Amino acid sequence: MRRHRRVGLLATLAALALFGSACGTSSNNNGNQPAIGGTLTIDNESGALWQCDFNPYNGSVNGQSFGVLYEPLVYDNLLNDKKTNWLASDYTWSSDSKTLTFTIRSGVKWTDGQPFSADDVVFSFNLIKQHSELDLQSVWQVLDSVTKDSSGKVVMTFKQSAVPNFYQIAGQTAIVPQHIWSAFKDPVSQVVKDPVGTGPFTMSQCTGQNITFTRNPNYWQTGLPRLQTVTYPAFLDNDPANAFLATGQAQWGGQFIPNIDTYYVARDPQNNKYWFPPINNINIWFNTTIAPFNNKAVRQAIAYSIDRDSVSKKGEYGYEPPGNQTGVLSPTFDSWIDKAQADKYGYKFDPTKAAALLQQAGYTKGSSGIYQDASGKKLSFTIIDIAGYTDWVASVQVIQDNLKQVGIELKAQNLESNAYFDKLFTGNFQLAYGSLDTSPGPTPYYELRNTLHSGTTAPIGQTAAGDYGRYKNPAVDTLFDQFGATTDSAKQHDLIKQVEAIMLEDVPVIPVTEGVAWYQYSTKDFAGWPTPADPYAAPAPWNLPDWEVTLLHVYKKS
Repeated sequence: MRRHRRVGLLATLAALALFGSACGTSSNNNGNQPAIGGTLTIDNESGALWQCDFNPYNGSVNGQSFGVLYEPLVYDNLLNDKKTNWLASDYTWSSDSKTLTFTIRSGVKWTDGQPFSADDVVFSFNLIKQHSELDLQSVWQVLDSVTKDSSGKVVMTFKQSAVPNFYQIAGQTAIVPQHIWSAFKDPVSQVVKDPVGTGPFTMSQCTGQNITFTRNPNYWQTGLPRLQTVTYPAFLDNDPANAFLATGQAQWGGQFIPNIDTYYVARDPQNNKYWFPPINNINIWFNTTIAPFNNKAVRQAIAYSIDRDSVSKKGEYGYEPPGNQTGVLSPTFDSWIDKAQADKYGYKFDPTKAAALLQQAGYTKGSSGIYQDASGKKLSFTIIDIAGYTDWVASVQVIQDNLKQVGIELKAQNLESNAYFDKLFTGNFQLAYGSLDTSPGPTPYYELRNTLHSGTTAPIGQTAAGDYGRYKNPAVDTLFDQFGATTDSAKQHDLIKQVEAIMLEDVPVIPVTEGVAWYQYSTKDFAGWPTPADPYAAPAPWNLPDWEVTLLHVYKKS
């Protein structure tokens, strides 16, 4: 999955109408609420068959459960940072921003009929504390304790002021049932075949080829969802997924489609639509624990060896803009970019500059045309990516050609997605192409922190939540920690610009293109979709937990 994602309990129609107003739920033309029914099919190249594991704390499979089955405390919109109370009905910060208190929503039930409570929330957070491999968002890097007070509220205390961490803690951490999970002897390796959640759907059937989700009739948001069934076929690569979507067998797509206007839109111009908002970076990850990627000069040379514009045009048909070495998305976060710094380094395709850096680092070009060190060891490396992501494969081919012009040999290893993520998370690679598996966030802080902060990484062989390249720099850690300790916007911007300086000088990763939320949708039989005019959720089916919010809005047209 490429990812790498309020109001009171509704008890009456009036309350339901209020929810619709607050969250943008659509209704039909005559003002009546849409009827319940319909089967919506999601189309997204998973890169592998489904494992039928619905463990929301397993980063390799959580895209099948977080949101529609297991929910967060607060929904925080990735695109605009708008927050809506979810399993929490309210929350408050202390004056020093070191204590966050949640009022837990009453009347919510797990899908097995057991009541949901604050105890489940406390249990969930302490579970991922006890088993750090489950802490996908590294929330215990900033949390100090999570307890229930005498009034039944959940109280979280922090080691420092932690307002920016709200997104990960409240919006990106799934809550699981204590009465189920407390019986798991090893929750890290636990395969969850029969998930019990609070979400709008239940998992009714799963095979390697397809998952069927069925409407939860007792969902706490009365009257929702409007969809009766959601099916989610597995596709190993783009081509069959694209054909399935273009021929109308699915209504919601989330993959790269070459020549989309001709291949998809033109087949039904009135109903087939798309929208690709930029949300993160697609990087080249260096394994900085091994030579020569522990050498800054080599990393800089590779950064000057990549024609990002060409990768964007040839690999992504221009749908994904070229990235920039600051790591800050443009134009999404232009106000955060230190353009003067970026212009000073001028990272662009410059084989002459790249060669000079390699020569300064002691490399000479051999008879093969490939640079080598004094011992004769060539600059020849393997880069992993996902075979089913045809745009990534094409992008890596462009990068191979770029590096060859400089004198660096790159060999692509196109893997099945599960094998890819296993290598990426454990650091078992030389170079890797791809994005963070964690949701990026509504400011540059979130993606950059998960990319660079050593607190998100792990020793080689162990699963890292972020910083897959095992980059360690105390100075950059301090900058992120200072960002989390202030609510001063000017200071936050200054801190991110200091992070950009490290990105430009140290080149811990190379942002190649700006990843977008691939999103195609059909209005032929279904309405209520997110649009640029109504961006109520990040729109790709792999945006977590945003896909839940989309499925709560979409309904079958009469």
